[in-house]
Amino acid sequence: MTTISSQHPEPTPHTARRMAESFGVDAHRYDRCRPGYPRELVTRIRDGATGRRVLDVGCGTGIASRAFQAAGCAVLGIEPDARMAEFARATGLEVEVATFEDWRPGDRLFDTVVAAQSWHWVNPAEGAVKAARVLRPGGRLAIFGHVYEPPPEVAEPFAAAYRRVAPDSPFGDRPARRPLALYRAGYEKIADTIREAGRFDDPEQWRFDWERSYTRDEWLDLLPTTGGLTGLAPDRLAEVLEAVGRAVDSLGGRFTMRYTTLAVTAVRVAA
Repeated sequence: MTTISSQHPEPTPHTARRMAESFGVDAHRYDRCRPGYPRELVTRIRDGATGRRVLDVGCGTGIASRAFQAAGCAVLGIEPDARMAEFARATGLEVEVATFEDWRPGDRLFDTVVAAQSWHWVNPAEGAVKAARVLRPGGRLAIFGHVYEPPPEVAEPFAAAYRRVAPDSPFGDRPARRPLALYRAGYEKIADTIREAGRFDDPEQWRFDWERSYTRDEWLDLLPTTGGLTGLAPDRLAEVLEAVGRAVDSLGGRFTMRYTTLAVTAVRVAA
């Protein structure tokens, strides 16, 4: 659930890789707390495919993989963090440890390639080309992720807490920015890289809006799994959680988060 900040530019690939591999510090918490994906999204991807063989790029603990597996698909996950991969395997998934760029598919082909909250860790110049390589003609590439935005009456208490105790956090400039607009621009860039690969039809963009209610404890359990906080020292993280906990308490101990799941998808054309 990374966010794009107007004051904090996207990290360089080296920094991004370090952050990407920080999520496995507590794979159990990550899997327990991270939100899943709308059933409508999974169904639409599955029903638009020519078959049920799915490759999940950067599968993490397998949150998206299990959703596709439950929808009747055979899923192979690719995950660079061995800790995350081990957790995913323990849930019954097949996972190979590698970055997508370094992964060796051999002669294996897939009907669908998905990337759930993970494509920003993939080299954009290589990702779409490699996805085309492992997709059958008519196969689908689907890249998707969440944007979350608290309602106005909730946003400022959170932003104030982050600015006060973690001024360098990528969450600290909220709510002055509009994360949905920033993410939509990011997905336009992804669509451009798919076009540049020259192996797909024109990408489509999908949007799914939904809500989830969080208690104080649920939200504080999730926060340490987010990209802006996984690298914080324990004492700084404790300060963040204490401040945010007070903010949620002031709202009655519960709030509703608005989510938007964005997707960009394209079909592999015949060579």
